[in-house]
Amino acid sequence: MTPLQKNILNAVKRRPHTLRELQNNLQVDNTRLRSTVSGMVATGLLTVRDGQYAPGLATMENAAAPTGIPCTLVKLAARFGFAARDDGTGDIFIPGRALHGAMPHDKILVKLFERPRVEGSAEGEVIEVTEPHNSFAGTITMTDDGRMAVEPDGCRDVRIILDKKGLNGAQLGDKVGAVLTGRGGRHMDHRASVTERFGSSDYACECAKAILYGRDVRQEFPEEVMQEASAYDNAQIDPAEAAHRMDLRGLPIFTIDSAETKDIDDAISLMRLQTGGYELGVHIADVSHYVRPDTALDKEAFERATSIYYADKVIPMLPQQLSNGICSLNEGEDRLAFSCLMRLDEKGNIHSYQFVKTVIRSRVKGVYKEINALLDGTAGEDLQTKYSEVLAQLPVMNELYEKRLALRRERGSMEIESDEAKLVIDPETGRCVDIVKRGRGVSECMIEEFMLLANQCAANAGRTHRVPFVYRIHEAPDAEKMEKLRATLKACGLNPVFKSEIPTQLELSALLDETRDTSVRIPVHTGILRSMQKARYSPEPLGHFGLVLKDYAHFTSPIRRYPDLAIHRILTDMLVGAPHERLVKSYTEFATHASEQSSRKEVDAVRIERDVEDLYKAEYMHEHLGEVYDGTISGITARGVFVALENTVEGFVPAAQLCKGEAAVTEGVSLTDPLTGRTWMLGSPIKIKVAGADVPLGRIDFEFIPQ
Repeated sequence: MTPLQKNILNAVKRRPHTLRELQNNLQVDNTRLRSTVSGMVATGLLTVRDGQYAPGLATMENAAAPTGIPCTLVKLAARFGFAARDDGTGDIFIPGRALHGAMPHDKILVKLFERPRVEGSAEGEVIEVTEPHNSFAGTITMTDDGRMAVEPDGCRDVRIILDKKGLNGAQLGDKVGAVLTGRGGRHMDHRASVTERFGSSDYACECAKAILYGRDVRQEFPEEVMQEASAYDNAQIDPAEAAHRMDLRGLPIFTIDSAETKDIDDAISLMRLQTGGYELGVHIADVSHYVRPDTALDKEAFERATSIYYADKVIPMLPQQLSNGICSLNEGEDRLAFSCLMRLDEKGNIHSYQFVKTVIRSRVKGVYKEINALLDGTAGEDLQTKYSEVLAQLPVMNELYEKRLALRRERGSMEIESDEAKLVIDPETGRCVDIVKRGRGVSECMIEEFMLLANQCAANAGRTHRVPFVYRIHEAPDAEKMEKLRATLKACGLNPVFKSEIPTQLELSALLDETRDTSVRIPVHTGILRSMQKARYSPEPLGHFGLVLKDYAHFTSPIRRYPDLAIHRILTDMLVGAPHERLVKSYTEFATHASEQSSRKEVDAVRIERDVEDLYKAEYMHEHLGEVYDGTISGITARGVFVALENTVEGFVPAAQLCKGEAAVTEGVSLTDPLTGRTWMLGSPIKIKVAGADVPLGRIDFEFIPQ
C-alpha cells in the first residue's frame, strides 16, 4: 500500500470524505488523487456513496474486537478457507460466512472464535484485509445461472463472476490470468476481468503458465536489469583481473552435470598427495565478481532468490548472459572462479582448507551417465577419448567418495529413500509423453558429497571468524513430532527404545537401515521424514541435524541460489582483509534479510515445481485412462488411500471402494474395514485402474481392482 493510500484510508476511517475534502486535507495533486481513489474503489479499499468515500470491505474493521492475528489466506474453497499465521505458528480455519470475500494471498487480520465448533481447534473470522491480492489465475467456467466466471486455481467451486466486458476473448475451459475489478462482501459479489489468456486447460503447459501468473512469478527481467546484463553479451574474462588470481588453468579441472544443464556453476579437481591423503578442489563460478551490491542485477537476484526449474523449463535467477554465459564454467573457456581447496587425510577427514579467487578452464563437460559408465567399466572407446584429460582422476574420486560415505554413515547421516520423477516432454507439442524414475548413480552421489565438503568449509569459515553469514540449517525434531513418529512405529509393530525424548541421528539412521528391505519400509521412512523440521536459511549457525554437521551453508550454486551469492560476497571481503567491525556493520542486516527472503522464495519455488509436476503427470495419465497397473499404497486417510506407481505417478482410491463399512485409520499407517476385517497398510501392493485424470487440478483418480 502506498503512503498516499494509507493517508486516504486514515482520513476516511475518522469520517467519510468527499473528493474535495480529501484534496484539501491531503494537499495532493487532483489528477493523482482521482486516479488513486478510483483504484482503491475498484479493489475494495474504498466504498463511495452519495459522493462520500468510506473504508471499503477490504479494510473493514470490528471496533469491538481485539487486535486481530496477522495472517495470509492460503486456502479457499466454496464453504471454508484456511489462514496461515504470519508468525508461522499454525493455520486457522475460516468458515465460509466468516471469510467476507477474502481471496488467496490476501494479507488479513483474523479474530479467533471463543467457542470453535471443534474443541481445541483454531477457528476465526476475517476482520480486515490489510493488503488485498487482486490478481489470480483460474479457469473460465459458467455459473448455474449462466453467467461467465473464473474459478481461481486451487479454489474448487468458487466462482468469480466476470464483468460484462471482462471476458476479453477467452473461451469456456481456457486458463487465464485475471484481476478483481471490484470487491464485495462475498465471493459471489466480486467482479473480475481477464488480463491474460494462456490456452486450453487440457494442456499442462498452459496450466503451468497460469500457476506462474497466480504466484506472481516474473518470467521476464526488468529493462534496467537487462541493460546491465547486456554488458556481458559474449563476454570474455578480463586479463587484468585474471592476472591477480591464482592461475589453475593447468589443472585437469572438469564439470559433472546432467546432459541438459546449461548453467554450470561447479567444477572439481582431485589429486592424491605424495605425503598421503588428497587435495580436493571445488571450483565455483565467481558470480559475485559480476553481480555487485546495489546494482539492478543484484536487487533482482535478491528478489527472485532462486531459479525455478519445472518440466523442461527454467526461470533463472540471473539473465542468460550470466547464467549461461560468462558465469557458466563452459568446457574449454577461461572463467573466474571462487575455489575451495581442501586437504583430506587418508581416511577422508578434512585436515585443512583455504578459499581463493582463481582462474580456471574446464577440460570437459562431464555427464553423470557417462561418468557412471566410466566408473563401472561399461564405457566405450568414444567416452575414454572424450574424458582422456581427466580419466586418471576418476578412480581416485571414487576412492575418496567411498571413504567419505563411510564417515557419513559413521556419524549417523540419514539416508531416507525417496523417488524423483523425470518428465519427458515432446518438444513439438509441449505434452508429457513419458515419466521415468530419476536414477542416482555413483557420480551423482560423489559430486553431492564433494559439494557438501565445500559447503561445510564455507560455514566453518563464517562461524569461526564470527562474521555475519547465511547458514543452511536443519533443526532437531520437536517433541510433538516425535510422539507422532512413535505412534507410527508402534502401528508398524515396532517399539524401538531411544536414549532420550529426541532420538539421535545414529538411532534414526539405524532404524532406517533395519527397515530398508522390509514390508514396513515405506511407513517407517515416511514417518521419519515427516518428523523432520524443514531445512531453511538462517544468520545463526544452528547446524544441520539430518547431515549431522555443526557447520553447513550453501556455497556451490551462486548462479541459481542467492544465499550462495551472498556468502561469496562475505567471503570475498574476508579474503581481502576487511576489518571485523566493517564486516559486522556491512553484513549483519544483509545476512538476516537474505536468509528470510531466500527461505521464503525456496518454499514458493518448491511448491510451484511440485504443482506443475502434478499437472504434467495428470496430462500423461489422461492418455492411459482405463489401463491397469500394479501400485503401492503411499498414503492413508479416512477418505481413502493414495497409490504410487513405479513411474512415481500418484493417484487416489476412495475408501468406499475398499471398505463396506466406515474405514478405520490407525496413525496414518493402516486402513481397516470393520465389517470384513481387511486391512491395507502403507507399502502394501495394490492393483488399480486409471479412472480419471484432471489436468488443471493435477489430480489423478484410480479404481481399486480386487484380486
